[in-house]
Amino acid sequence: VILESTVYPGVTEEVIKPILEEAGLKCGSDFKIAYSPERINPGDEEHALNKVTKIVSGVDEETTELVAELYRKVTPHIFKARNIRTAEAAKVIENIQRDLNVALVNELAMIFEKMGLSTEDVLDAAATKWNFYRYSPGLVGGHCIPVDPYYLVYKARELGYHSQVILAGRSINDYMPKHIAEMTVRALNEAGKVIKSSRVLVMGLTYKEDVPDIRESPVRGVIKELKEYGIEIYGYDPLLKGADFEDEFGI
Repeated sequence: VILESTVYPGVTEEVIKPILEEAGLKCGSDFKIAYSPERINPGDEEHALNKVTKIVSGVDEETTELVAELYRKVTPHIFKARNIRTAEAAKVIENIQRDLNVALVNELAMIFEKMGLSTEDVLDAAATKWNFYRYSPGLVGGHCIPVDPYYLVYKARELGYHSQVILAGRSINDYMPKHIAEMTVRALNEAGKVIKSSRVLVMGLTYKEDVPDIRESPVRGVIKELKEYGIEIYGYDPLLKGADFEDEFGI
């Protein structure tokens, strides 16, 4: 039994294994368990399944090798983690790192905005340094990045540790829909528009570009904030042909 979902370290052996054994089977003799996290990036053809490194792990060395052989049929790039919990931890921090990197540049963008600086200009300059990794400010959505950090936060809390940095990043990214709505209202004011009677077209409703998926789309938050100002919202997304915008987004 191979689990691919993003989980906190320990789920495969502490949660999944006991559930399977409730059927009267014993792990190790009747079945084996393994963990190999999914690394598919929707809309990204460059990093397809057959091109990325697949982390594999098992309840024992034999299982790990069997899982490695299975995935070698799909990709030659295999990494054997020391154990299942290590593989689980690796996957969840991949998403946490991305969330925090975006949160950092979002906070910087809000600071630079108050300074009258162009964030893009600052990033262009900073990116000339060889070890500066560039991220762009924006919304964080989908069913992975905004959700997965809480798995590790939950487990850490169980162990008596209260996360600070991870939750701070989540707080910043959760605030961005409100910030974007406020920026829009300021722009309308500067253009001499009456806010309550203004009409705004939101172009792009999915949680990320080039993906027809609206799960956990942060655009919903932007729309909600704008509607609280009495603004009339319209939406358009070529990837959502036939979608019921009123039902999904209230527009």
